[in-house]
Amino acid sequence: MMRRLLLAVALLLMAAPAFAVNPDEVLADPALEARARALSAELRCMVCQNQSIDDSNADLAKDLRLLLRERIADGDSDEAVLTYIVSRYGEFVLLKPRVSMKTVLLWGAPVLLVLAGGLSLLVFARKRAGKPTGSKLTADEQAKLSELLKK
Repeated sequence: MMRRLLLAVALLLMAAPAFAVNPDEVLADPALEARARALSAELRCMVCQNQSIDDSNADLAKDLRLLLRERIADGDSDEAVLTYIVSRYGEFVLLKPRVSMKTVLLWGAPVLLVLAGGLSLLVFARKRAGKPTGSKLTADEQAKLSELLKK
């Protein structure tokens, strides 16, 4: 009995994203709805942050789904719809950010910092390797050393 209950709960949890898009949001034209689904899979829910707006039940995700479908129904191209939504909500709304100077810096800066740190460690280590450690021998110590070496 307990196993059946757990199985039922697990099935409901796995099917939860399917309930995110409400029937009243679906466009009548299947081609437009397919475009809307494809675009909404690229947009992040600003509340959930790791879910697309299609997978989220948040009110903001619903508003974004409606806005997206409204723009598609008005005849906007896919790029125009994404540009409009990004202009209102920022780049963060995209699950896969566009390649721009900002994203190149964001992803490239850590690599450059690690390379710069490694290069500076290498230069520092090479400078230290050529330098003798310790202090010079005093005249008394030098004499004792010469005496030991003669034996």
